[in-house]
Amino acid sequence: MTWCKRFFIYFLIWAVFYIIFLAGILIRFGRRLPSLQELENFRPKLITTVYSADGQVLKRFAEQRREYTPYERIPTQLIDAVVATEGRRFWQHWGLDLSGIFRAALSNLKAGRIVQGGSTITQQLARNLFLSQKVSLERKIKEQLTAIRIERAYSKQEILEMYLNQVYFGHGAWGAQAASRLYFSKDVENLSLNQCATLAGLLKAPTLYSPLDYPLRAIKRRNHVLKRMAELEMISKEEAEEISDQDLELNPQLEEPGEAPYFVEYVRQQLEKKYGSQLLYEEGVSVYTTLNLKLQKIAEKVLLEQLARRQKIAEEQFALQDSLPVDSLRTRVVQGALVAIDPHNGHILAMVGGRDFKESKFNRATQALRQPGSAFKPFVYTAAVDNGYRPTDLILDTPISLPMPDGTLWQPENYDRIFKGPVTLRQALAESRNVATIQLLMKLTPKVVRHYAQMMGISSPLSPVYSLAIGSSDVRLIELVSAYGVFPNRGIRVEPIAVLSIIDRNGNIIEQREKGREKEV
Repeated sequence: MTWCKRFFIYFLIWAVFYIIFLAGILIRFGRRLPSLQELENFRPKLITTVYSADGQVLKRFAEQRREYTPYERIPTQLIDAVVATEGRRFWQHWGLDLSGIFRAALSNLKAGRIVQGGSTITQQLARNLFLSQKVSLERKIKEQLTAIRIERAYSKQEILEMYLNQVYFGHGAWGAQAASRLYFSKDVENLSLNQCATLAGLLKAPTLYSPLDYPLRAIKRRNHVLKRMAELEMISKEEAEEISDQDLELNPQLEEPGEAPYFVEYVRQQLEKKYGSQLLYEEGVSVYTTLNLKLQKIAEKVLLEQLARRQKIAEEQFALQDSLPVDSLRTRVVQGALVAIDPHNGHILAMVGGRDFKESKFNRATQALRQPGSAFKPFVYTAAVDNGYRPTDLILDTPISLPMPDGTLWQPENYDRIFKGPVTLRQALAESRNVATIQLLMKLTPKVVRHYAQMMGISSPLSPVYSLAIGSSDVRLIELVSAYGVFPNRGIRVEPIAVLSIIDRNGNIIEQREKGREKEV
């Protein structure tokens, strides 16, 4: 009997015993296998994308960076590369590759260590979807039995589609589409053979063969994939040799703060509060916002210019005041914020919450409480006009002394330290006369003025004291800007909104609105 015949008989006997062994295991573990119901409702965690009003991507959120891609969009060369390296008999086996298991066992015995695995692509899918990565005999058996069930329930194309949307490619990229964007800044259907082989090579050990961290290892691994493809006649030997001499075709798209980071974070917080973190990080929704990216860029530029000017003035003042060199004042950074809202529909068109999002994520447009100062005065005059005062009515701009809770007297002054006597309401507002405005508030009472400010959109607590007239109570910038929108909108308050619509992964509308809620003031 020849050696080949003897080997075939041994292999046949081994295969029969293995099948009998699996049958026995199936009886024992059958009821404890994971349900394939999860595959019927296969919903991998996908990326949520936030868009500007004109459809430009502002930011992507994900627990796992993944974009689901149907089989039809996956290039044949990527499928071939994956099959060549992860399971060359994928199209022929029934979930398990007995010859592959036997071959791997011989290689491992010969090497005295694990140098080759016997898991098929279907087994890897079963492990990734249902089982832990813990190495144990029970897990391996469950993996094999589940793979057999998957093969009976799904076509090879469906299995590959699920596999290539589920597996990890390193650096936070799950699935072939996310990996294509990460490493090559392109969609998966546009990958070259060089790039397909590079991705397929990552599946064995994404960290070890990372083209970003270990390019030489990645090239060696890519060339191994090309060699396997040539051996299986998926590509010609000449193609494999030609590409093996080339560099990696990388164009990495690394994670950046993105456009309008303060605005995007504001949107993220709203979504998480309303819908929970699962929708935000797992469901792959599309969020269309009100942001005008052109205005946003202008807002960022203008704010930085003004902050630079203010920083210079502040450093000069601090140096004179403290008799310290300017270098010692670098920690005293002037900050600011800007928010633009369309008063007619409440759309937030631009939002800048500070000098640099990387250095400080605190959003001064929505979170910081600051004294509005003279910016509060229009609310006093609104209350006056609505209570029968006319713009031509006179109010006194004369010195006054007001008792304070601690027994002292407060003697407010105007910015120019000049008192003009009787002035019209129109003049007092136009010239921002502090004392005249305080005297007007005293006639109306602080509680009445507070009521009007709140009706117009101020939600921060306002102290009903005389100094309220000149903006002594802290407010947030976004509520102040929104309240000002009542003036050009003819007495109609429109609640500011940042999100126009939310669309789920299947194109269904979760939320949609064209403008903020209206209220007549």
